Amino acid sequence: MTDISQLLQQIGAKPSYFSLSSRYKDIPLATMEDNNGETIVYVRRRFIPQPNKFFLLEEHMVALGDRLDNIANQYLGDPERFWQICDSNVVIDPDELTENPGDKIRITLPEGIPGNTNA
Repeated sequence: MTDISQLLQQIGAKPSYFSLSSRYKDIPLATMEDNNGETIVYVRRRFIPQPNKFFLLEEHMVALGDRLDNIANQYLGDPERFWQICDSNVVIDPDELTENPGDKIRITLPEGIPGNTNA
């Protein structure tokens, strides 16, 4: 039986080790050798995009008991895309976004997707 990664290689596509909803899906892998000559594969550093790279769709007012995975599911349709909300709010710790009821969270389009300003 042929492995899916072999099929992708046959058509010139590079297989991804991450799901399409992962923040790491477009980050290249790199290798290095340790002191014993063993090859170590790692993911290169991911830089958080600048806030002006995101088109604001709306703001979510944090309520008591809100969880970022539920907010991501509500607005983005995927609870695992919580990191996208973190990026657009320039936050590394997801819990920081929901710890203060009444705060507003920016809900944006993904980086690089322009919004329709004439809507």
